[in-house]
Amino acid sequence: MSRIVVLGGHGKVALLLAPLLVQAGHEVTSVVRNLDHEREVAATGATPVVADLEQLDVPGIMEIITGHDAVVWSAGAGGGNPSRTYAVDRDAAIRSMQAAMEAGVPRYVMVSYLGAGKDHGVAQDDPFHAYAEAKAAADDHLRGTDLEWTILGPTTLTLGPATGRIEVGDHPASGEVSRADVAQAVVDTLADRGTIHRRIGFASGETPIAQALQAV
Repeated sequence: MSRIVVLGGHGKVALLLAPLLVQAGHEVTSVVRNLDHEREVAATGATPVVADLEQLDVPGIMEIITGHDAVVWSAGAGGGNPSRTYAVDRDAAIRSMQAAMEAGVPRYVMVSYLGAGKDHGVAQDDPFHAYAEAKAAADDHLRGTDLEWTILGPTTLTLGPATGRIEVGDHPASGEVSRADVAQAVVDTLADRGTIHRRIGFASGETPIAQALQAV
């Protein structure tokens, strides 16, 4: 059993992820910003912690994650406000990485998106630009840390059912993947040390998730 902290615990992926982690035998802490979300998160089997990652400094994040074995970043500002997007998806994410290093939490899984990077190609006047820039900066910073990191880059997320199967690569045939399959990919990534120091792009496919990750 590992102790895993999910940052952004009320997100659509995180709410699917927590029960999978619990079923796999892990102890899960889910960090949420809104007190009203505590009960929903607790129903997943995770222990909710109410904290605003946008406002927390590195010591504040350390206080939450110390004693855990892994961090999963699944938080996000939700778009629409560029300044808040940078504050959460870039700045708070980077502070969480620093906190993980200082707290001695070795494993860090970042839920990003396929195409994230300095060459993302999103025009400045595109509403998606701030998110693309923020994720590029956060992912790049993570690669430069001493953490046992993995960056997961799914394609467009859907609310479809879990298929348990994906295709990995930077140019998968499908342009979509269900959030349920992303959640399972996080679980299988945490279980597979061969995914450490890897950026894994993926979409819906035909290969069982754990097997697809092993082939990376």
